[in-house]
Amino acid sequence: MTDPTQEPRFLQNPYPAYAATRSISPVRPVHGSGGRPSYLVTGHAEAREALGDARLSKDTAAFFAGAGSRRRLHPAVAHTMLACDPPRHTRLRRLVTKAFTTGAVEQLRPFIARVTDELLDQWSADGTFDFVAGLAVPLPVVVICELLGVPKADRRDVQHWSAQLFAAGEPDVIDAASHAMADYMTGLVATKRRDPGSSLLDRLIAARDGDDHLSEAELVSLAVLLLVAGHETTTNALGNALLALLQHPDALDRLRGKPDDVSAALDELLRYDSAVSTATFRFTTEAVALGGTEIPAGVPVLVALGAANRDPARFPEPDRLDLDRNATAHLAFGHGVHRCVGAPLAKAEVEIALRVLLTRFPGIRLGVPVDRLEWRHTRLVRGLVSLPVLAR
Repeated sequence: MTDPTQEPRFLQNPYPAYAATRSISPVRPVHGSGGRPSYLVTGHAEAREALGDARLSKDTAAFFAGAGSRRRLHPAVAHTMLACDPPRHTRLRRLVTKAFTTGAVEQLRPFIARVTDELLDQWSADGTFDFVAGLAVPLPVVVICELLGVPKADRRDVQHWSAQLFAAGEPDVIDAASHAMADYMTGLVATKRRDPGSSLLDRLIAARDGDDHLSEAELVSLAVLLLVAGHETTTNALGNALLALLQHPDALDRLRGKPDDVSAALDELLRYDSAVSTATFRFTTEAVALGGTEIPAGVPVLVALGAANRDPARFPEPDRLDLDRNATAHLAFGHGVHRCVGAPLAKAEVEIALRVLLTRFPGIRLGVPVDRLEWRHTRLVRGLVSLPVLAR
């Protein structure tokens, strides 16, 4: 069958296409625009199984070896921790986790709230405010740059390069941005070696696992990964969550009456419209039976996290936003050894930003009709180009 993610209306609302595919089979062969056969996973149980199956490799270098691509993606971007398997992945993640702690996230909460307030100070209550450009984009950038120790003067460039890495259909732009980002991070690592500080990047430079430590190339790659993953997905999660509330007046009324309840509603908001629509690349290293479908060795498997989070077999009435639902089983952050290491930070940012927003602007509403909203042209992540809102 044709990959449903290639349908024209998919960007606006992918869930009917996912539901139609899942109703036939939760695991189906598809042929995308490039003609390469692959398998699309849309069921929750099957997605969770696939994400935890060691026979599904993330070693992109091994899969594309000898393919003769003209791409010139920088190795620091092409071969991140997300693109390797255990034991290398286990080693890298262990070293990162030692520096990227829950305690560090907790210490950042006052900073996140302060930055949110400063960004919202720019909103004139009499005018339209683009929630994406005004808050959802800059907040995660400022936070992850603060955590990594990126100087304020460099943050605009970092944000620009990161956005370009997701420029769907523009390989030259993506490749150039990968080199710009990697070159910058190489220089920042060198600067911090000469003049150490207390940032996450400084702690990664000093990280040890017995006699093991991160090589220069691994440091740069991890820094780029944390920087990009640390704000692109959070930007989309913020926009998607607010749009969901604006389209569900009862839920919005409930949270603006009790903004502190945002924390309890967070998992349902993340489930309802996942910021990461499709998990990063995987392929079978041997034949795998998944959801009653035999998948041969050596083919890509596309795990549709957004589809899995709308599987009625796991979440009854999945297209309804239900703030009382127990949605902790959602796969918005993935599952298994590759589950997003930055999930605690992302959840803290979304929770704090929405709580502050609803406290300061309880009368917030959409500034344009829903059908005029533009979605980003990328399959991996799902997010809005802009989200115009009014204060009342």
